[in-house]
Amino acid sequence: MDSDHYYYLGIDVGTGSARAVIINSLGTICGLATNDIQLWNPHANYYEQSSEDIWSSVCLAVKAAMTQSGLKPANIKGVGFDGTCSLVVLDRSGKPISIDPESSDGENHRNIILWADHRAGEQTDKINATRHEVLKYVGGKVSVEMDLPKILWIKENLQERWNKVGYFFDLPDFLTYRATGNASRSVCSLACKCGYVPPDTSISPQKGWHDDLFQAIGLSEFISENYSRMSTSQIFSAGQKVAGLSHQAANELGLLEDTPVSSGLIDAYAGIVGTLAAKIPGDYGNMLMEQRLAVIAGTSSCHILMTNRSLFVDGVWGPYKDALLRNHWLNEGGQSATGKLIDWIIDTHPFSIHAKKLANKKGISIYNLLNEHINTLQKQQKLQFSSVLTKDLHVYPDFHGNRSPLSDPTLCGAIVGLTLDVSLDALAVLYYSTLQSIGYGTRHIIEAMNDSGHNIKCLYMSGGLCKNELFVKTMADATKCLVVLPKYVEASVVIGAAICGASASGAMPMGEDKNITLWDFMEKMNEAGQIVTPTEISNEIEYNERKYLVYLNMWKDQINYRRIIEGKTDS
Repeated sequence: MDSDHYYYLGIDVGTGSARAVIINSLGTICGLATNDIQLWNPHANYYEQSSEDIWSSVCLAVKAAMTQSGLKPANIKGVGFDGTCSLVVLDRSGKPISIDPESSDGENHRNIILWADHRAGEQTDKINATRHEVLKYVGGKVSVEMDLPKILWIKENLQERWNKVGYFFDLPDFLTYRATGNASRSVCSLACKCGYVPPDTSISPQKGWHDDLFQAIGLSEFISENYSRMSTSQIFSAGQKVAGLSHQAANELGLLEDTPVSSGLIDAYAGIVGTLAAKIPGDYGNMLMEQRLAVIAGTSSCHILMTNRSLFVDGVWGPYKDALLRNHWLNEGGQSATGKLIDWIIDTHPFSIHAKKLANKKGISIYNLLNEHINTLQKQQKLQFSSVLTKDLHVYPDFHGNRSPLSDPTLCGAIVGLTLDVSLDALAVLYYSTLQSIGYGTRHIIEAMNDSGHNIKCLYMSGGLCKNELFVKTMADATKCLVVLPKYVEASVVIGAAICGASASGAMPMGEDKNITLWDFMEKMNEAGQIVTPTEISNEIEYNERKYLVYLNMWKDQINYRRIIEGKTDS
C-alpha cells in the first residue's frame, strides 16, 4: 500500500454479475473481483432477479477485492455504486415483494423486473398515447425498458401486491439504500427512467413530477401520496454523498461504518465517469467534451453524449438535466441487444458446437477463433480488406427491438443471404456481418443526434465487447469516428462507480484541493488506452457506405412487409 494514495471502492451490478474494484487516487486498480448473480426467464420477454441475491453477490465480490488488494477497511475513503436500470420492488419495511405472477404466497425473492424485460408493452403504449410534454425528454416515447411502464404493469396485474408496495427503486438507488438505509434517489435514475424532469427546465420551473401525467395513466395515488413510493424527499446528483455505510451493511461488506457512499448511477452513466475525461494525445488532444460520444458496449449498448445545452432528438432519450454533472445535459441512445445478439448468432449456428471445441483446443475465445478465421479467409481470397467478405450476407440487428433512434420495441432482426453452408467459413462471415450491423446501428444513432444539432466526432468506448479488436475496428469503420479505449477496457464502468465514491468522500492526498468537482476527479483518474482510427482505404469507405444503405433499406423493408400484411399498401 502506498501512503501517498487514498483508496476508493466501486461496485457495479450488471445483467449477469456483481463486480467490485478498488482504485487509488490515480485510478490504478488495486483489487478487482466478480461474482455471478441469478437471472430467471420464466416466459418469453420476462426477465427477473432478486435483490437479496444481488446484495449477497456484492458482499462476496467486495470481500474478494479487498483480500486481493491487501488493504484494510480504514484505507477505503469512499464507496460508489452503479447498476442496470432495473425495477426493484420492496414493501414498507424494505422487504422484497415478488413481481413474478406465478410465485406463491411467501415467495418474494424474485422482486426485480430486469431492464430487458418487455412484459409492459401495453402499459408503454398507454403512456405514449397521452402525448404528454414530459415524453419529449425521452425522445418522444417512453421505452418498455423504463421503470414507469413496469410500475403501471404491477398495478394492473398484481393488485394485491401493489397495495403492499412501499418503495419502487431503480437498482442503483436500491444499492445505496441497502448500503446506507437512506431511501434517497439519484437524478440519474429518476430523470432517465421514471418520468421525472428536474426543476429549472422549460416545463419544470418548480418541481420535477407532473401530476397530470400520472393522473392520465392511472397512477393518481402517487399524487395523493406525494410520490412517497418513489421516496424523493432527497435527490442527489452523481458524486454527491448520500450518507455513510450503515452498521449492518459495513459488517456485511467488511468495511467501516460511516464510510461515505455516493449517489448511485445507471451502469452506462458510470461508464461515462470512467472514460470520458481521458486526454487524447497528438492531433486529437483538443477534442471537446460535446464531440465525445460514450459508447458502453456489453449485453446491450448505450450511447451517451454530455453537453452544456439541451437538444431534443427524436428517438433518443433526454435531454436529461443534472443526471451526471450539474448544469449539464445528457442525450442517450442505445441498442437493446449487442453482446447478446453476437452470442445468439454464434450459439444458434449449426457449426457453433464444433467452433467452440476448436477454440477450447487452441486455448482461445470463440471470438478470437472467428477473428483469426476472418483473417485467413481474407488471405485465401486475396482481398484488399476483410469487410468485403460480407458482400452477399446482410444482418439487421434489432432482434430485441429498436431502442434508438426509431424507438420501436416491435422491430425484429433479419438476415438476408443465407445458404445451406454450415461450415466455419459460414459462421465467421455471419458473425462478421453481425458486428457490422451493430456498427451501422450506432451510425444511425449518431446521424440522428448530429442532424439535431450535435457534432459527434469521437467514440469513447468501454464494456466487455471492447476486448474484441475486430468489433472495435468495425465500429470505427462503420461510424467513420475515432475510437478511444480506456486503460482498463473491461473495468471502466466499475471504475466510474469508484470515482463517484472518491467524489463523495472529498478525500484526496495531502496538498490537493478538496473542493474539486466530479469532472476534476474524472480528469485525474481517467487514462486513455488504445486509440483506433477508421479506415482510410477509399474502396473500404465506399463499401461501408453501400452496406449502410442496405442496413437502412432492411429496416424500411420490414416496415413495408408489415403494411402489406395489414393490407395498407398495394405494393
